[in-house]
Amino acid sequence: MSTNPADPAQILFAATEARWNTYETPLRDAFDEIDLSYRLATELPPDQVDFIIYAPNGPVQDFAPFTRLRAVLNLWAGVENVAGNDTLTAPLARMVDPSLTQGMVEWVLGHTLRHHLGMDAHIVNPGNDWTPAAPPLAEDKRVTILGLGELGLACAEALHRVGFQVAGWSRSRKEAPGIICLHGQDGLVDALRRADILVLLLPLTSQTENLLNADRLAQLPSGSVILNPGRGALIDDDALLEALKRNVAHATLDVFRTEPLPQDHPFWHHPQVTVTPHIASETRPRSAARVIAENVRRGIAGEPLLHLVDRTAGY
Repeated sequence: MSTNPADPAQILFAATEARWNTYETPLRDAFDEIDLSYRLATELPPDQVDFIIYAPNGPVQDFAPFTRLRAVLNLWAGVENVAGNDTLTAPLARMVDPSLTQGMVEWVLGHTLRHHLGMDAHIVNPGNDWTPAAPPLAEDKRVTILGLGELGLACAEALHRVGFQVAGWSRSRKEAPGIICLHGQDGLVDALRRADILVLLLPLTSQTENLLNADRLAQLPSGSVILNPGRGALIDDDALLEALKRNVAHATLDVFRTEPLPQDHPFWHHPQVTVTPHIASETRPRSAARVIAENVRRGIAGEPLLHLVDRTAGY
């Protein structure tokens, strides 16, 4: 059955030209798949726009002229750069892309196994050393994930299936089979103290910025490893550099306060730091376009939108 309204949905693509070149065909295909009557463009009169497909680094920063706006559909998983915009009064939906989730699971699982198995020591082939030793088993290693949202929960479940002892921490109470779920400030201390490997998958808010400060880094076990594919500002950089001299053995970092990471930043040359260039996961246009199309369909049909952001919480 057609979802076409009497008038086509007016959809503004408000992102960079490069993203338009990548997303135009997948979006049109996704809208056509659901038989949507629409007008999709990079320029439309603001008072005629029903939906904005949005990237925070795009041309729209003031939402006030968009007087009939039904929703803003974020292209990025993170919404910290738009959630606090006072001119935005329409609903805001974040991007939850199945391909992005799978990519994050693979990055987290891969780097967890890398550090768990001590793969670096074997890959670099040091000298003529031939000292066979049985690698550890996952059941002997404790992994803690800070953040049990869509991405954090998917990663926790994948690590649990491999056999790791997995705990997850969130601000509010969560439950997940096989996962030790901790919450609140007391739970955060417990989560850190049991983290042989710590994975950061929290959103960036005023409450989570510098969450890993000197005091909290000191709670980690000696020889612990940090993986941060979440947000760069979750960690106090200077405090991390000090912790690497004490109890933290290694940090694998995919996100940073300034990106690209400045060439003079000490992370680049630190022997206990691995830098990856924000590649842990990326929204895939084909699957993301279907998520956007479904939310447009819901908005036209008067159904609840998917992945709505709680503007007071910031995510």
